[in-house]
Amino acid sequence: MLFLIARRIILAIITLFIISLIVFLGVEALPGDSATSYLGQFATPESLDALREEFGLNHPAHIRYINWLGDILRGDLGDSMPRRAPVSEVIGNRFRNTVVLATAASIIGIPLAIILGVIAALTRDRWPDILVSLSAIIGMTVPGFVTATVLIFVFAIRLEWFDAITLISSDAPVTELLPTIVLPIVTLTLVMVAHILRLVRTNMIDVMVSDYVQMARLKGVPAIRIVFQHALPNALLPTINIVALTIAWLLGGVAIIETVFNYPGIGVQMINAITDRDMALIQGIAIILSAIYIGINLIADLLTLLLNPRLRTTRTQ
Repeated sequence: MLFLIARRIILAIITLFIISLIVFLGVEALPGDSATSYLGQFATPESLDALREEFGLNHPAHIRYINWLGDILRGDLGDSMPRRAPVSEVIGNRFRNTVVLATAASIIGIPLAIILGVIAALTRDRWPDILVSLSAIIGMTVPGFVTATVLIFVFAIRLEWFDAITLISSDAPVTELLPTIVLPIVTLTLVMVAHILRLVRTNMIDVMVSDYVQMARLKGVPAIRIVFQHALPNALLPTINIVALTIAWLLGGVAIIETVFNYPGIGVQMINAITDRDMALIQGIAIILSAIYIGINLIADLLTLLLNPRLRTTRTQ
């Protein structure tokens, strides 16, 4: 068991290292550099050289990568040239806002997806199942920005129940932020529920026809106990990774949704950084999101190993 955990952690570290190299090379492949973009086309050679020396851009690429990687290991993401501030400070509030949005959507969406998935499985091929499955298919196929636009039109423009866009600053307290993000939360919740409930439904149907559930029925075990004590825990095991991927996707910023609602999250910050050619900020956001994605998937894998003894035995063999 310890060997499996150690191996998975080592693979996660190697993956993150490879991603850091890809991110750096991807930024290096862009034409021009940050200094030229920042000072403009009429900048003098002297001013360009001074700026490049200030931010370490005059060193060879491999030296800059080693320095950047070393700084990351010390918790330093570098400095943003256009914003004249450390990348960690520029990202700080934006990342918090995305975490708030993702957390709210997860708290609502994950339990709702499980409940709807169980209902659909227990009423297989009847109208509740058909209604839930059809809603899930629509939620999975309709792009998120279309859902967001429809919600804005109905609830912000027609009914005037909520704000169409977020108008507060990125450093506003969470208590001021929450009332303005109802529609973004609903949009993300609809998307994540559609993906998770389909898997819960499929797993529940498979578990409900398994031998041990049939044996429990023959022994007279109450139906509610069969569902929630025997079937549901086993049906949820395969969904752990999907839930993890969904949460990682949410924390990734969902840049399109944030842009539609003018939400001051890390996704919009990434788009702004690309527009401004803020290389340090692009690299910082990319490596943070990659680390979160890998970390959440690592936690999901470890939970699956801990909760599923058969999987531990199979992998050990």
